[in-house]
Amino acid sequence: GDLYIEIRIKQHDIFERDGDDLHCTMPVSMITAALGGTIEVPTLGGKAEIELPEGSQHGKTFRLRGKGIKGVRSSYPGDLY
Repeated sequence: GDLYIEIRIKQHDIFERDGDDLHCTMPVSMITAALGGTIEVPTLGGKAEIELPEGSQHGKTFRLRGKGIKGVRSSYPGDLY
């Protein structure tokens, strides 16, 4: 007979997956957004810092290259947004 295996991916508390890319939402204080500064963001390998330019607007997306998931058929990891 045949063997069928069903794989279900559990939702992560912090990250949402989109292919090899990861997405997470981080709160930023109004002062840091207006004046610029750095914030710490979680990654799969620990924490990283992002430099926010002054005048950052609500909903602005930043990218950390290579901080996503390395796919089975991919030679490089995706990005973290």
